Amino acid sequence: MVERENFTSKIGFVLACLGSAIGLGNIWMFPWKLGQYGGAAFLIPYFIFVFLLGVTGLIGEFSFGRSRRSGSLKGIREVFKEKNKPFGNQISVIPTLAVFGTLIFYGVVVGWVFRYFFASVKGSFNYVDIPKYFENFAGTQQSIIWHFIAVVFTIAIVILGVTKGIERMNKILMPGLFIIFLILLVRTLTLPGAMKGVEYLLIPRWSYLLKPETWIMALGQAFFTVSLNGAGMVVYGSYLKDDVDIPKAAIQVAIFDTLAALLAAFVIIPAVFAFGLDPSAGPSLLFITMPFIFKSMPLGYLFGVLFFLSIIFAAVSSLINMLEASTEAYMNRFEVSRFKGCIIVGLIAFAIGVPLDLSMARFGICADFITIFLAPLGSIIASICFFWVYGSNKAREDINIGAKKPLGKWFEPVAKYVFTGAGILVLILGAIYNGIG
Repeated sequence: MVERENFTSKIGFVLACLGSAIGLGNIWMFPWKLGQYGGAAFLIPYFIFVFLLGVTGLIGEFSFGRSRRSGSLKGIREVFKEKNKPFGNQISVIPTLAVFGTLIFYGVVVGWVFRYFFASVKGSFNYVDIPKYFENFAGTQQSIIWHFIAVVFTIAIVILGVTKGIERMNKILMPGLFIIFLILLVRTLTLPGAMKGVEYLLIPRWSYLLKPETWIMALGQAFFTVSLNGAGMVVYGSYLKDDVDIPKAAIQVAIFDTLAALLAAFVIIPAVFAFGLDPSAGPSLLFITMPFIFKSMPLGYLFGVLFFLSIIFAAVSSLINMLEASTEAYMNRFEVSRFKGCIIVGLIAFAIGVPLDLSMARFGICADFITIFLAPLGSIIASICFFWVYGSNKAREDINIGAKKPLGKWFEPVAKYVFTGAGILVLILGAIYNGIG
């Protein structure tokens, strides 16, 4: 049996988890939610949910992986078998299906990002109709080759393994992402009219705190921003040594993920206001609004290249986690090598995703089903398995291994009832609102 790899350093682990957490949702969802739901007032429920629920979820998934030395597919089956509980084999598949399903549609989007990066390098935005450029590309066969490039690039990293591939790449991608964001921040805030965007983000509109929808959207954003799906963070936790302080690592991931989302907001929204555009455009902020801004601003070519390079960093680092979690499950289930498992899983995900390349309607249906239903369900299952079936007291003992400040008994009801209940609430509210994350 091949010895299981480990992250070589605590900072390498945190950066890898940060890479998974910082994704396109931070960049196209958080900025407009912050502006649409009360500006700085939105940060109050968001911070509460991130640090109460997001951190709790991260602690649970990291510790579950480390305690079983495996991803959630094998880990859930083992726990259910040890406790003589039925249906372990069946429900253990759901978190892996959630992360694999996300890999399928997210690979398509990362392909779009690659296409836009190369378009920015070529200076294409200076001579095209930007809205039509996106419409003539997304949902057509033109996106297939870029989707393939994104998947192959990710496969090449994950094949190298945990230390030489995932850890090493995230040590480059994450610092690079923050450096580029800071450069873009300085440029954005110097644009004429940008301060209106800053006011839009920072001036609290307290009345929004009286609206249930503000709290619901903050809950969804907080839950999904740290990449909780019952599989992705579990597999990264499975590569941890016992000397890692998991509660501290979870807090660090939540803090830097939030910082990245705030930086993205202050890069994008002030620029949107400077050019009199719609700050609530959602995903089109990336693929229509921002290219238009770079086309119009002085030195826009340079800043456009930097911006889409940063988006590649954010997108690929998340895709790496999705492929790793799916590959690890396949390796465990069929006892194949990393090389073989990674290529098989990656190419299957690509093949299934091709119909999504060809139809935005199919893409939307797939993405909605996975993010609204499967991902929250995967997180709920992992939480129930670790905190209920395995036992909250045993879970807390595992969490406290390596912790400088061990968690007290207070953590058990928070994890068992509050976090699991919040996951169920996210699932129900997502279905009602057609997505809250």
